[in-house]
Amino acid sequence: MSKVKVLLIGGGAREHAMAKVAARDGIHLFAYMGNMNPGIATLSKAFIVGNVLDMKATIDFARKHRVELAIVGPEAPLGEGVTDALEKEGVRVASPSKDAARIETSKEFMRELMMKHRCRGQIEHHIFSDVRELKDFVNSYDKDIAVKPVGLTAGKGVKVIGDQLKDKDEVIEYASSVIQNSMGGAAKVIIEECVHGEEFTLQAFTDGKAIVPMPAVQDHKRAYEGDVGPNTGGMGSYSQEDHLLPFMTKKDYDAGVEVMKDVLKALDKEGCPYKGPMYGQFMLTTQGPKLIEINARFGDPEAMNVLPLLDTSYIEICEGIVSGKLSKCKASFAKKATVCKYVVPQGYGVKSKVDVEVKLDAKAIACEGAELFFASVNERDGKVYTTSSRSLGIVGIAGDLRTAEAICERAISHIGGDVFVRHDIGRPEAIDRKVRHMESVRKGGR
Repeated sequence: MSKVKVLLIGGGAREHAMAKVAARDGIHLFAYMGNMNPGIATLSKAFIVGNVLDMKATIDFARKHRVELAIVGPEAPLGEGVTDALEKEGVRVASPSKDAARIETSKEFMRELMMKHRCRGQIEHHIFSDVRELKDFVNSYDKDIAVKPVGLTAGKGVKVIGDQLKDKDEVIEYASSVIQNSMGGAAKVIIEECVHGEEFTLQAFTDGKAIVPMPAVQDHKRAYEGDVGPNTGGMGSYSQEDHLLPFMTKKDYDAGVEVMKDVLKALDKEGCPYKGPMYGQFMLTTQGPKLIEINARFGDPEAMNVLPLLDTSYIEICEGIVSGKLSKCKASFAKKATVCKYVVPQGYGVKSKVDVEVKLDAKAIACEGAELFFASVNERDGKVYTTSSRSLGIVGIAGDLRTAEAICERAISHIGGDVFVRHDIGRPEAIDRKVRHMESVRKGGR
C-alpha cells in the first residue's frame, strides 16, 4: 500500500507538532514553510520556504509533488482561501474553507453569527465604524470594556480597560485609532463587555457534525512571570492528566464543548460547514464559560500540549474529517499532564533581537524526556537563529503536573543564547494563584 502524500502549510512550533504526529503514521510529508524550520525539514520528503500567502506557489508545490491530503497550521492562509484553492486541485484538506474560517478572520462575523443563532456563551458586544457614535457609547457604558479590532492581529490587538487601557479616554483613543487605521483589515471596532474569571482553551476535531474535544489547556499571554508585561502570542501553557484544569469542573468543560457545538450548527445553517481543528478561547465566569474568541486552527502553544498525547492516528482522524466520517474514528488522548514553555528572543513582546544564534543540545533535551519543537527560527549551516517571534517550544510530559514541569525545566537548561523563558508556567504557586482567583470569582469577586 502506497504512503499518503501530505502537504503541511506553516513553519512554526504548532506546525512542527502537527508534522511530528503525522510522521508517526508513516506518511510522505511535503512542507511549505514561511521560515526555515529545521524540525519540519527533517521530517519532510521535500520542503520549500516561501510566502505562505502565495496561493499560486502553494498550488504549484502541491501539484509538483502530487499531494493527496493537506493540513494548514496558521490562520492567514486560511483567510486567503488556501483550502478552497487546494480542493479545486483535487486535494483533500482537513482545514476549514475561507467562508468557515471567518469565525477567526472576522470577529464581527463570529459575534453576529452567535447572536443570530442564539449560541450559548455569548458576550455582549457592539460594533462601530463611526468615531462619534463610538465616543458617545463608551462615555455612557457602565460595564468594563474590551476593545477588539475586527480582523486578524496575531492575538495582540485586544486591549482592556483597567489593564492596557487606563480609562475611558484611552479606550476612545485606541478604539478610534483602530477605526481610522483600519487595524485588523476593516474600518470597524468591536466594543465588548469585559468578563472576569480564568481563561482556558478548548480545542476539538470536527467534520462539521461530529466533534472530538481535546484536553483543556491554559495559555499564558503575558511576557513575564506573575502575568505581567506586554501581551504576546503565548509564552507557554499546561494541561492536566485528567484533561480538565485545576480551577474547572467537568461541568465547566462540558459547557464549553456545547458552545462549540452551537457554533458548528450555526455555521452549517449559514451554508459554510466547518471541518478541521477548532480552537475555543473561553473565560470561565460565574455564569459558566463565555467565548472570548474562536480560531479556525490549532492553538499555538496549545497544539504542543495536546498533539503529543494523541493515542490514535492523526492521519486517520484527518481522513475522517474530510470524508465526514469522524464519528467512526476512536480518537483518544493519553491521561498525562503537559507543561510547555517557550524560549523567545530577548525583547520579545516589545522589540525582539533578530538573527541571534540559539544554542541547543537536542540530544540532551530528548534524554530529559522532553519534546522539542522548533518555532519561528531559521537554520543556516546547522545553526539556529531567532526571528522576531518565538524560537523554541519545550514540552514536559508526565503523569502529573509537578513532574512534567520539572522535565520541562531540566530540558530548558540545555538551551543558551540571548533568549528568555517565563519559568513560572505550570509551577504550583502560579497554579494555586489561579485556583484562588477562580474561587473568588465564584463568590462574586473578580
